[in-house]
Amino acid sequence: MSGTSMDGVDGIAVQFEHGRPPVVRAEAFVGFADGLRDALFALQHPGENEIEREALAANALAARYAVCCHELLRAGNLSPGQVRAIGVHGQTVRHRPEVGFTRQTNNPALLAEMTHIDVVADFRSRDVAAGGQGAPLVPAFHATVFGSRSETRVVCNLGGISNITILDASGSVRGFDCGPANALLDLWASRHIGKPYDEGGHFAASGQIHQPLLNALLDEPFFEQKPPKSTGRDLFNAAWLDGKLRGYETIPPEDVQATLAALTAVTVAREIERHASDCRAVYVCGGGARNPGLLQALQDALQASGVAGVPVMTTEALGVPPHQVEPLAFAWLAMRCITREPGNLPAVTGAEGERVLGAIYPH
Repeated sequence: MSGTSMDGVDGIAVQFEHGRPPVVRAEAFVGFADGLRDALFALQHPGENEIEREALAANALAARYAVCCHELLRAGNLSPGQVRAIGVHGQTVRHRPEVGFTRQTNNPALLAEMTHIDVVADFRSRDVAAGGQGAPLVPAFHATVFGSRSETRVVCNLGGISNITILDASGSVRGFDCGPANALLDLWASRHIGKPYDEGGHFAASGQIHQPLLNALLDEPFFEQKPPKSTGRDLFNAAWLDGKLRGYETIPPEDVQATLAALTAVTVAREIERHASDCRAVYVCGGGARNPGLLQALQDALQASGVAGVPVMTTEALGVPPHQVEPLAFAWLAMRCITREPGNLPAVTGAEGERVLGAIYPH
């Protein structure tokens, strides 16, 4: 999995057996070189020679995926013949379900050639073709691994974008995107401390929340939309942030960072209050789970809302390390594709019905 933070590839080798919890055999992380990261960021916006630039970025991306796969084979003491398939999400460069498409840059044919393993890719397109948002796709997996019949739980992914899965004690599942998370936090950290992200949340912790700016950031129609809904860098990007900052240019950079963290926390907390006020706990995964300041901000926002007293913890409490959740989910979706079982939840994405997700590239 390489997500909207665009820092690299998280991979796992996982064994699925019917009726048993998945067993992770190995894990690996492969970072992106600055050149690849810059190329992927550039593809977020229209520009000259897009087709060739995307194709070259896809080839470079497939090479990084291949390195990750070889690391997993080595770490898990596995041969290619022991692996049924590679599930690979690709890198989202445009997400426009409202006009009927979502684009995950990738070259799965090249990855199959490099690894000699079948590849399952392009998971979102079929859901969009069926009238859905194509996102979020992980709630079905969350329900399988994290659901409880004794209490309502919320799983919150703090990646580039924040999203929540509501696992009701009745067995029903809902999920949708809430707003920006690391996408804007990383952008601001890169600008002002010269690092790709705010490690440990220290930059934000050195500042104070600027309430008028927070109110301006919250003045965005997406935050009031009803589910199903999804978003990405098409909306929450540098241009959006710079537009919101007009008139607030004198605010210290660390205060802007603290306010961006509060934006993530407040938008998530509001959605939990609206749609899951009976939840007993919030379990966080994604890169934001490594940011203690962001977790505390979420706890504070919940405390200030109508769901005070709900604890915030990571998915480690449920037996899955936060950084493994999304790659595990796409391995699960690949497994569902191979066995011709549906991977989407129409109640989550808005699709017309259940669909088998993904396209298979034999090696």
